[in-house]
Amino acid sequence: MKIYTGTGDRGITSLFSGERVPKDNTRVDAYGDIDELNSILGALAANLSDEEALAEELHQIQSTLMQLSAWLATRPDSELIESLEEITDEQIASLEDGIDRLQKRLPVLKGFILPTGHLTASWAHVARTVCRRAERKVLPLLNNVHDGKAAVQYRKSIVYLNRLSDYLFVLARHCNHINGFSDKLWRK
Repeated sequence: MKIYTGTGDRGITSLFSGERVPKDNTRVDAYGDIDELNSILGALAANLSDEEALAEELHQIQSTLMQLSAWLATRPDSELIESLEEITDEQIASLEDGIDRLQKRLPVLKGFILPTGHLTASWAHVARTVCRRAERKVLPLLNNVHDGKAAVQYRKSIVYLNRLSDYLFVLARHCNHINGFSDKLWRK
């Protein structure tokens, strides 16, 4: 199979559910940001060579983001909706458990911090900001679908992305902490 087909040369692409849409379609824009986030998480995981369990946790998050992308790349009225793997409350709870686990090891935060420090912390901060943007891009999809399985999954996607951005914030602080960097407080 060739990686290039030329079918997108005129600014059109295919959704997972088969429909052809412009590449600046709201749906394509949303899953494009998820793809960007997923790639950044891959770079972050690759730089966590001494933290295998944490890198594996990130790989699990990447897999969940692929699930989420499949939902975004499928029109809510498509028959494929029934075959998609659902985002679960357990996946959201896993992020919350990760936040709690990492936060226990950190000093109490006493103000706003700058997104800086160790390379891994910086990657986590970049991922956090892309995650927030992706969350904003998913909202219009949720606002246009009011019932059915897709609506439930879009809502869970918003919750998952919101929790993931919190996880990435705490992960950035954790990466700084384990590498001997202090939080850099914002000074007005």
